[in-house]
Amino acid sequence: MIALDFGLGAIEQEFWRMVFLMTRIGAALVAAPFFGAASVPMTVRVAVTAALAIFVAAWFPVAAPPALLSADGLLAVAGEVLVGLTLGFVLQIAFAAPAVAAELISGGMGMSMAISADPSGGGSTTAFGQYFTIVLTLIFLAMGAHLHWIGLLVESYRVFPPGDTWLGAARFEMIASFAGTMLETAVRIALPVTLVLLLVQVLTGVLSRSAPALNLFALGLPAGVLAGIAALIIAAPILYDQFADLIDVALGQTESVLLR
Repeated sequence: MIALDFGLGAIEQEFWRMVFLMTRIGAALVAAPFFGAASVPMTVRVAVTAALAIFVAAWFPVAAPPALLSADGLLAVAGEVLVGLTLGFVLQIAFAAPAVAAELISGGMGMSMAISADPSGGGSTTAFGQYFTIVLTLIFLAMGAHLHWIGLLVESYRVFPPGDTWLGAARFEMIASFAGTMLETAVRIALPVTLVLLLVQVLTGVLSRSAPALNLFALGLPAGVLAGIAALIIAAPILYDQFADLIDVALGQTESVLLR
């Protein structure tokens, strides 16, 4: 038995079924960016998780384990959490690329000290990192990628039904390889701006060498900041296209996790 019997019969069984379905969905939403942001109230997360669980219950004949609090039941819950966290983590890896690119750009501009609170992760990030994250989130929502990802989450119940949720060593290795793609994308995002900053630093070095009376810090820091901002403005269309491609890659990686 469930080990918690309220004497409500079929209603109680349906309740435990909903709780079991909410396990995978809730774990995925907590691990995913935007959905699991610290700024999202807990009541909103629970409400969204319950709403998705209702649809999953209507579309898939998923039943809760007969003894949910037994060893087999807890293993089934752990498997649901594993699949949910994996789907959210794959999306989280993609959203980390702009943050890494922002760190590279901020370091080149000399603005690493411009740190602000990160409302999504609860930590701290650079000003450019927050800007890139907001832009990526807006593009993510405008493309309807959040609906696609939720569709993949629901599809996971067909690919990994309860009781068959072990992903396997090969799939874990594939997920780890996504980090390489994330770093490559971060470098491509930061490359146009960092090249401009490199030229500015070389130019200020030549000027300070030819005119030692010039203060290198007084000249180089404002020049680097102005050049970086100008490069970001000029490269904005390229950055937005790269963000859109990054979202497509993230969804493709999530789909690859679901492939048998």
